[in-house]
Amino acid sequence: MLILGRRPDQKIVIGDDIVVTVVECRKGHCRLGITAPDHVRVHRQEIYDAIRRGGAPPSEADARAEP
Repeated sequence: MLILGRRPDQKIVIGDDIVVTVVECRKGHCRLGITAPDHVRVHRQEIYDAIRRGGAPPSEADARAEP
């Protein structure tokens, strides 16, 4: 696991086409923005686990990154 420290508005680039932006951090919580191609699925871990178990259909908001 690679661990990186970032501040709000700083970015992490994964490969050539995925960018993770730190939007906000406060009181132990961070909000991240993720830009990825439409064919790349982006889920929170608990949603991903539920989908894998067959217990929850992916919603559009959880399934795709916003451009």
